[in-house]
Amino acid sequence: MIEFPKPDIEQYLRSSAITHFAVSPDESSLVFNTNLSGEMNLWKLDLPNQFPYQVSFHNENSQFVAYDPENRYLLTGIDHDGDENFQIYALPINGGVPQPVVTGESDEKFYFSHLSEDGEHLYYTTNKGNPNYLNLRRRNLNTKEDVQLFNGEEAPVELEAVSPDEETFVYLQAYANTYQILYLHTNEESMPLTPDPKIVHVASGPVFTDNETIYFVTNYQSEFSYLAAFDLKAKTFKEVLKFDEREISDLIYHKASKTLYLVTEHGVADELYAYDIEAGEVEEIDIPIDTIDQLKAAKSGNLYLLGNSAVEPSNIYKRDAGGDWTPLTNNRVMGMSSDDLVDPEIVTYKSYDDTPIESLLFKAKPEVANGYTVFWPHGGPQSSERKSYRSYFQFLAGIGYNVFAPNFRGSTGYGAEFVKLVEQDWGHGPRLDCVEGIEWLLKNGYTDQEHLFLLGGSYGGYMSLLLAGRHPEYFRAVVDVCGPSDLFSFYNSVPEDWKPIMKLWLGDPEKDKDRFIKDSPITYLDQMTKPMFIIQGANDPRVVKKESDQMVEALRDKGVEVEYFVMENEGHGFSKKENEIKAFRKIAEFFDKYQ
Repeated sequence: MIEFPKPDIEQYLRSSAITHFAVSPDESSLVFNTNLSGEMNLWKLDLPNQFPYQVSFHNENSQFVAYDPENRYLLTGIDHDGDENFQIYALPINGGVPQPVVTGESDEKFYFSHLSEDGEHLYYTTNKGNPNYLNLRRRNLNTKEDVQLFNGEEAPVELEAVSPDEETFVYLQAYANTYQILYLHTNEESMPLTPDPKIVHVASGPVFTDNETIYFVTNYQSEFSYLAAFDLKAKTFKEVLKFDEREISDLIYHKASKTLYLVTEHGVADELYAYDIEAGEVEEIDIPIDTIDQLKAAKSGNLYLLGNSAVEPSNIYKRDAGGDWTPLTNNRVMGMSSDDLVDPEIVTYKSYDDTPIESLLFKAKPEVANGYTVFWPHGGPQSSERKSYRSYFQFLAGIGYNVFAPNFRGSTGYGAEFVKLVEQDWGHGPRLDCVEGIEWLLKNGYTDQEHLFLLGGSYGGYMSLLLAGRHPEYFRAVVDVCGPSDLFSFYNSVPEDWKPIMKLWLGDPEKDKDRFIKDSPITYLDQMTKPMFIIQGANDPRVVKKESDQMVEALRDKGVEVEYFVMENEGHGFSKKENEIKAFRKIAEFFDKYQ
């Protein structure tokens, strides 16, 4: 009998990421962005079920992919080594060398917004000439004429939707993550889609169902986001459809059937509904996964969905007229079925002020459990941990660790007020939510202070550093992936188009000086006594390398044991599979060292 060792890290992490896709107008093929080859590239799949083949070899992340309506070429946005300065290129329809369409200097970015129905006009948002607030532009792909449509002045703007006759467009103006207003722009004038733009709320996802009607999602004067409509002729707003205790997070329009498909967030999972505009009726649609990353409705009425679950990596599915879902990709964990992976338990605990905190608990299977737990504060911070496939969660559980991931205050999906609680309070309420989560683990016997590790990335990296400094007694060792270490330097080093929202999001470094000091991890160097491992992308535009450099240098000066891993060809996180595998192999070795 041949015996095999337990699965290695590569078996978990070799499952591919699929970040977005597009379907050809005739539904004969689809193109998706994936690191199937180890680097991010575009791959094409001839339908119904053919073997995918690579159509680009730029080896960089893609912001979008779109088919020309006449099926002559593909459009995509490409950055460089994770710098997020996306520029727009065209590719031959079956692949080849990207050709520049809208490009500029290395620090300029061009975000795709819309391609006209005839494929003539490309609409985009750019920082060129306006790095703080951005500009909206349109390029004629035939004549190369490029005109400015709107100049951002008060807050960063982004082009969101264009009317079928191209006489009107909708743009978003972002004052903060929780204060984003949609404006209709026509005849050189702008007007908000919601009644009072001075009331703090979010509006998003606009779609034109015709030249005079816009449907969109908003939480205007509501705790949860709902479906709303704006009549251009009458200039009136109306609430259309609300769900109890759940957010509408996305909507897609199918013109022939006059149906809006609505994605809703219900705690840690998604649901899908079809809303018949004419009948005013809504129907739930079963989905084959737990979370939806992208949804498209073809002219035929077929639905295409990119999604995953905790025990199923990202795949693309097709729903036909009969209502059946068929997987079009077969992304899986090498050598393992979903039964071999860990489906998390959903638990809720009360925080210090009785606020309920929903969390995911991945319990290592008894035959491999090593008695240790990894505490994971998620990134964002205005994001959430959901029942999505996390290869490193499954890897950690597979080698014996429990993983605990709380959706502390500021997390999305729990209402407008809850997500605002982190604004200008990065280091108090959310930190205490995490401390109460740790106490819950201790009280329920999942870990003790000798068997708890801390791991987080981005805001989660910041929280890991802060917890390591303010509550070191809980942890054996700490891992930070690209987390801010000093709120003062972080405030001043974010991308230019982030700067207008920073005071509402983080605070004012002058007026809130005492709080910035109190909530900066670097303030607590003297209490950071536990071993630490810091990981950083050299090209990170969000949390620049200096944030990690200064923490590593300061800790080493104090004699604290610190390992430092810099990925020279990465930005914020991991876009290259080899880097991700190397980083998590090092994390596993680090945890093993301190068991």
